[in-house]
Amino acid sequence: MIISDLNIILPEIILSVYAMLALVGAVYTAKDELATTLCWLTSILFAIVAFWISSDSASAQTAFNGMFIDDGFARFAKVVILLSAAAVLVMSVDYMRRRDLMKFEYPILIVLAVVGMMMMVSSGNLMSLYMGLELQSLSLYVVASFRRDSVKSTEAGMKYFVLGALSSGLLLYGASLVYGYTGSTDFATIIQAAGHGGSIGLMIGLVLVIAGLAFKVSAVPFHMWTPDVYEGSPTPVTAFFATAPKVAAMALFARVMHDAFGNAKADWQQVIVLISLLSMFLGAVAAIGQTNIKRLMAYSSIAHMGYALMGLAAGTAYGVEAMLMYMTFYVIMNIGTFAFIMTMEKDGQPVTDIQSLNLLAKTKPGKALAVMVLMVSLAGIPGTIGFFGKLYVLQAAYGAGLLWLAIAGVIASVIGAYYYLRIIYLMWFGSEQDEALDDYSTPMLTAFVSVSAIATVVGIVNFFGLKSAAIAAAASLVQ
Repeated sequence: MIISDLNIILPEIILSVYAMLALVGAVYTAKDELATTLCWLTSILFAIVAFWISSDSASAQTAFNGMFIDDGFARFAKVVILLSAAAVLVMSVDYMRRRDLMKFEYPILIVLAVVGMMMMVSSGNLMSLYMGLELQSLSLYVVASFRRDSVKSTEAGMKYFVLGALSSGLLLYGASLVYGYTGSTDFATIIQAAGHGGSIGLMIGLVLVIAGLAFKVSAVPFHMWTPDVYEGSPTPVTAFFATAPKVAAMALFARVMHDAFGNAKADWQQVIVLISLLSMFLGAVAAIGQTNIKRLMAYSSIAHMGYALMGLAAGTAYGVEAMLMYMTFYVIMNIGTFAFIMTMEKDGQPVTDIQSLNLLAKTKPGKALAVMVLMVSLAGIPGTIGFFGKLYVLQAAYGAGLLWLAIAGVIASVIGAYYYLRIIYLMWFGSEQDEALDDYSTPMLTAFVSVSAIATVVGIVNFFGLKSAAIAAAASLVQ
């Protein structure tokens, strides 16, 4: 039994052992001189493990008495998490090295965060859920404040830590209520208890658990940390925040709602509908006044999480499928966008003011074209994967009888299109400025921007073959 359980969690074991060996090896040898090598090795390991997991076609399995679930849904989420983490590590190498931030702890912390995320999406018990969540969170608190000589970075780490502790408290209190009213922390037992007309105490526990999870996806009203952390963190770290952890948290959200509270859909659906609606509109409206592109992308992420939650709010297998497709497309678009933000420099220093993009197309037409495609896709304009991502979640909401939420989503999308189109306008039709951005880029960043832009258009042909994988993943979660 133990050998079988260990085989099921072998990918997580390999990454954990690698992180510990890398930590000990770096400490006792060249330390920070090994950081770049560790980044590349970690990225390669992530890619290998992702390929390994994606090739696993075994039926759903559980380990450690149901505390860990290995099914199609978890595998889909893990592949996206691993590949996005690998991409962020690769494109962050030059940025971190040039700013003297390339410490050997950086890739190791990313590995530990990813292990936590993999544990999250496979959790079948409230205790394993919390273990994964905290392993991810503690690693992210550190990387958020990685730029130790920056007040903003230190502030970002502190805000994230304090508010993260608050969300963990809400989640734990909710979990304790759930345990108290069901007599178990196991999802399989909770779902049976919730199906027999759950008590008011159990419903309060459910709402508190949702609140804790909503913080992790930066959904309104638990979004307040997002703009400050996005702005204060080093840009590669912000890129990481905007991709892998969002996928992990959204997958965990779906796992808890369907595996633990699937029989109480009427109770949690109304809560998720509300936070979806608020997230879409706050993200759309609040971003309009932003001049810092990282803060703008923070509010953009809040809005996008609102759309993804719309798929989850549907409470159907198609809704989960739509959510998985949406999150995958979101990761592709964000990797390209943040790769571009990393190239924004003036006099060798990073620049985040969107006014610095004035007439970028005049000096760098290729880069401006790629960014325009990414912005169009983030806005959800037809002809891009961003449009089809929104179409899927809107169809899921409509199919679940949430027509008014789908209409609200369309309205929020139209409002949000303004700030994406404003960036396009500045790049192509802005005013002349005395100093343009430096002609800085690296082959790696150029490749990520270009490939992401091309993928947002070419991907509409067959969605990279992801649709069938997403259908299978959703079917394994929603029986």
